Amino acid sequence: MRSAYFALKFFHENVLNKKFDEKIPLAKNKGKLPVVLNKDEVNKLFESTLNIKHRLVLMFFYYSGIRANEIVNLKWEDIDFQRGTIHLKTAKGDKERIVFFHEKLKSFIEYFNLKKDGYVFLSNFGKKYDKRTVQTIVKKAARKAAIGKKVTPHILRHSFATHLLEAGADIRHIQKLLGHSNLQTTQIYTHVANKDIKKLANLI
Repeated sequence: MRSAYFALKFFHENVLNKKFDEKIPLAKNKGKLPVVLNKDEVNKLFESTLNIKHRLVLMFFYYSGIRANEIVNLKWEDIDFQRGTIHLKTAKGDKERIVFFHEKLKSFIEYFNLKKDGYVFLSNFGKKYDKRTVQTIVKKAARKAAIGKKVTPHILRHSFATHLLEAGADIRHIQKLLGHSNLQTTQIYTHVANKDIKKLANLI
C-alpha cells in the first residue's frame, strides 16, 4: 500500500501538475458534411455575374473542381484546347495532376475571344489575381444571386465532386480529379450525394 501511495504521489506531482510545451492536436470533428449547391443555385451564381472574367472564375471552380491557389496560378499554356485537358502544375503538395477541360469553359472562352497569353486571370492593370480576389468574386456573386448558403470556392469544388458522383462517375476518378491522396477524403461526398437517397424515397 505504501508503494502505491508514493507512486500516486509521484504521478500527481510530476505528471498532472507538469506543464507540457508540446501541443497535443485535437481530433478533427468528422461529423460535419460539406455544403453543396444544387444545379439551379450554380446557374444563378453564373447569371448574377456580368463581368466576363469573374464569371469565368466561377465556371472554372465549378467545371474543373480546382482550388483557389490553383486557379490564380493557372496559365493559358496549361490548357490544351485540342485534347480537352488542364495541367495543374501548382497543385497541393507539389503533386501535378491533369483534369478535364469542360466544353462549356471552352465555348465561353472562344465566344468572348479571350486573350490567351500568360496567366488566365489578370486584372485590368495586368496584375495576377490572388486568393482573396477570387474568394471575394465568389462571395459577391452568391450575394447577388440571393443564395442562402455560405458560398466559397471550396463549396463550388464540393458541388463539382458531388454532382459528378450523382451522375454516376466512379469515385476513384473523382479522387484523381480532386487530387486527393487518400480515397477516404473523397468518400465524404457519398454522404451528401442524393442519387441513392432519391431511390430510397421512391420506396415509400
